[in-house]
Amino acid sequence: QVQLVESGGGLVQAGGSLRLSCAASGLPFSKHAVGWFRQAPGKEREFVAAVTSSSITTDYRDSVKGRFTISRDNGKNTVFLQMNSLKPEDTAVYYCAANLGYYSTSVAVYDYWGQGTQVTVSS
Repeated sequence: QVQLVESGGGLVQAGGSLRLSCAASGLPFSKHAVGWFRQAPGKEREFVAAVTSSSITTDYRDSVKGRFTISRDNGKNTVFLQMNSLKPEDTAVYYCAANLGYYSTSVAVYDYWGQGTQVTVSS
């Protein structure tokens, strides 16, 4: 059974930092690209960042470039999202997702999803 479990969310003041983790089990993790997405109330789920299976390529939405960093540790089946200089508009539920092979910025491509972790940034 495939499981993706996010952790590390919470409440932080604007300008602060959080580090999200996504722990995977039940799949050949090193063969999967992983993406982070977020969904704010009343809005569609949107792409945040992605990393290829071998970490050669990373991608970010424009609004988080220079503030967020995605990385992975295949030995621990875990992907991280380091979020710095957080803004109130970053408030959302953050989800990680895995796809066998290539990465994508599209929600529809990913086969497996976690339950999400809430990130709230106060002004």
